[in-house]
Amino acid sequence: MRILYTIGIQCYAIGVHIAATFNGKAKLMVEGWKETFGQLAMAPVGKGNTAWFHASSLGEFEQARPVLEQFRRTHPEYRICVTFFSPSGYEVRKKYPEADFICYLPMDTRANARRFVNLLHPTVVFFAKYDFWFNYLEQLRLRDIPTFIFSSIFRPNQYFFKPYGKWFLKQVRQCFTHIFVQNEESQHLLQKHGFNNVSIAGDTRFDRVYAIAQESRRFAEVENFLRLHPDNKVLLAGSSWEPDEANLKKYIDHRGRGLTLVIAPHVTEESHISHIVNLFGRENCTRYSQIASANPSSKILIIDTIGILASLYQYAYVAYIGGGFGRGIHNTLEAITFGKPVVFGPNYQKFKEAKDIIALGGGFSYSQYDQLEQTLDSLLDNEELYRQSSEVCTQYLTENLGSSEKILSTVSRYIKKM
Repeated sequence: MRILYTIGIQCYAIGVHIAATFNGKAKLMVEGWKETFGQLAMAPVGKGNTAWFHASSLGEFEQARPVLEQFRRTHPEYRICVTFFSPSGYEVRKKYPEADFICYLPMDTRANARRFVNLLHPTVVFFAKYDFWFNYLEQLRLRDIPTFIFSSIFRPNQYFFKPYGKWFLKQVRQCFTHIFVQNEESQHLLQKHGFNNVSIAGDTRFDRVYAIAQESRRFAEVENFLRLHPDNKVLLAGSSWEPDEANLKKYIDHRGRGLTLVIAPHVTEESHISHIVNLFGRENCTRYSQIASANPSSKILIIDTIGILASLYQYAYVAYIGGGFGRGIHNTLEAITFGKPVVFGPNYQKFKEAKDIIALGGGFSYSQYDQLEQTLDSLLDNEELYRQSSEVCTQYLTENLGSSEKILSTVSRYIKKM
């Protein structure tokens, strides 16, 4: 199986190099791989105690941040290296101030893994959620370096638990010092397969979104826009896609007065923004980039920039989370942390927090438009239902804080101070 894995890695690398001739994202990856070893040889890490945090992309990095930042506070004697696999993480966070060195992780060949670990000399290693690079893990195991993975979820249908996955499962069992999972199902599944180094620590995203909410900035221009219709309740649609926007258009037509809609689409390219403007009517819409000259009669604000959605949820009365008619819903916790009931489409089954919040009464899913209409009408018109749903969201977040502390409490037993 190792041979097949190596062949697969090499084929993937060849594919990325070919794609780099016409795909910007692939080109960034290839260029990043070429620069890593030269940069690492000159980096201020690997000389003394070094903590290595790896995140596949931006989402996993945000999951790793509360652990990294608490580790930085409790172990200031450590230098911190952060690696990314995807440009969506590296290009956004390459200047992240809490890390001493940030780079792309070269492809997982034995030669790359050996060279990288020899240069970095990590003292302790953290992987976020799902990224399993077996040649890197082997090199860490051979050097007896404490290696952890956190916020993981394991399901019976994953490749580890297939007949062909026995080798991969063995590597996971042997190479990680400790595995921190989100739920009991994951813990029981791993224990069933011979793991005794697994514990439940929850999801570090709760710690992250709570920190975002505590530090969220206010937006005077958005507040001024909302004051144009001070009696309106705000429906904020985050990370929306076209099917979401089509249903929201129907709802706006149904609802009429008393509602302001803020749309922060997942894709902010001009073609998509123009589509939204045309869908809702140019006379009804104001772009965030043009908010200073907002039409006083406009009741729809389109966020045509990135990076502010998490803080914008503070202005919502109800939050609509996009993606439920595609591959899966986007981040519900960013809204929940402000105590906002969340509504989303049918594709949410892979997200524990979505299933949890539905069961508790703070989240609502729909498949057909009439269900969306009924749900939003109820939340907007029934004050008692809204109050209960909002309180559920606040309580759910509070009860799930502290994952980072649990993780580092266990990790502290395996590491030594300088």
